[in-house]
Amino acid sequence: MKQITFASRNHQLTNTRTWTADSQWLVFDVRPSGASFTSETIERVNVKTGDVEVIYRASNGAHVGVVTVHPTADKYIFIHGPQHPDAHWQYDFHHRQGVVAERGQVSNLDAMDITPPFTPGALRGGSHVHVYSPDGQFVSFTYNDHVLHTLDPSLDLRNVGVAAPYGPVTPAGHHPREYAGTHWSVLVSRTTPSPQPGSDEISRAYEEGWVGNHQLAFIGDTLSASGEKVPELFIVDLPKDEQGWKQAGDLPLQGTADRMPAPPAGVMQRRLTFTHGNRYPGLVNVPRHWVRSNPQATQIAFLMRDDNGVVQLWLIAPEGGEPRQLTHNQSDIQSAFNWHPAGHSLGFVLEDRIATCDAVSGAVTFLTSDHGNPPSGDAVIYSPDGHTIAWMEEVGGFRQIWVAETGR
Repeated sequence: MKQITFASRNHQLTNTRTWTADSQWLVFDVRPSGASFTSETIERVNVKTGDVEVIYRASNGAHVGVVTVHPTADKYIFIHGPQHPDAHWQYDFHHRQGVVAERGQVSNLDAMDITPPFTPGALRGGSHVHVYSPDGQFVSFTYNDHVLHTLDPSLDLRNVGVAAPYGPVTPAGHHPREYAGTHWSVLVSRTTPSPQPGSDEISRAYEEGWVGNHQLAFIGDTLSASGEKVPELFIVDLPKDEQGWKQAGDLPLQGTADRMPAPPAGVMQRRLTFTHGNRYPGLVNVPRHWVRSNPQATQIAFLMRDDNGVVQLWLIAPEGGEPRQLTHNQSDIQSAFNWHPAGHSLGFVLEDRIATCDAVSGAVTFLTSDHGNPPSGDAVIYSPDGHTIAWMEEVGGFRQIWVAETGR
């Protein structure tokens, strides 16, 4: 294991796709903490030489962060906050967008239209944590709605969306905060402020992960029969062609003045886990994690407590069925996790060390020793060639990036 950043500032890795395709560079932002969105640069560090390069520098009072990388191209996507922020419009969940940097050029991913009549293919709020599909064609994100937030903040429910390469989308521009985007963006989840207790309805969709190129899994907050919040696993099948992405279902793709944008026709979320009767119901929110499919798109992994109350890794097929407990550790898994690119193992933090487990047996192997600096639970990410794993640790008061060889 070795430390690869040393500057006296924080270095923040996103939870997935932080490596360039050649496994040589790691991308990061320099937020002082995960909750303080004040980074002005997107940067990358060479894991062999330690060289650091600035990919993008924000201007006009804007801030940037949460960068991920295209799976094959030298292309970076990240959150961009508002330029020239003021008392009425500053960075917030519903005031942010995805931007793409490629060969020194920057473009807006998603369009924004907050003036009725709204524009199909444009969003009316902020997108967040942009992740390319395995083939690099589509981008998933989570979403919050400015229009509904202005109407009533309790209606601004987090949802999951996808940007598809069928733009550009150019709103009329009746408001100075509106802009065009290169991609056609829609929501693929459905939420309601008041789910029916015991039903499949959800009040929040979040922490999504690609399952191949045409399915997206995510966590959805259901209510138990007694009214308790229970996070369950859901999946959606995505359209196969441009017409499918652009065809509205029973409600407008672009939403209305009092309704959230709706998924395209035929995009229906399907519940995969049914844990209301478990001793410890629901997927866990602590540690925060994103559901992740193996590269073969045959198993979706997530974190849930076993009957002893210990946070373990579980697997389920995209078709559904009974979840299988993969790990049987004596103590909680402490972090988000990712699959090895070959699909034979998963990496995470356990006992304050970087660990991997076999994807069939669940047997755990530790890659690092306990050297006094516990790894951050935010991100544990394999390189595309599978030879290296990266994470963050605090050293001398600053979050630094570390790597270790996987041996496989």
